[in-house]
Amino acid sequence: MGGEKNKYSGMTLNEMLFEAGLIKEFDKAVKEKNELALIQILQKVNISAKNGKKIIKTIFNNPGKYGFKE
Repeated sequence: MGGEKNKYSGMTLNEMLFEAGLIKEFDKAVKEKNELALIQILQKVNISAKNGKKIIKTIFNNPGKYGFKE
């Protein structure tokens, strides 16, 4: 990675997903509870699998808080 700057630095998750054109794919994977697909999507916006699992767990524990129907 060297001196390369993360283009998603300082963005919220939604901003990252929107910028990458992945928001619809992410929403679909959440609705399907497809953890593998979610990890792969999050890695495309430079979120590690470890941090991705934390994010997914948080969303799955309270989907309504994040705009998903329970």
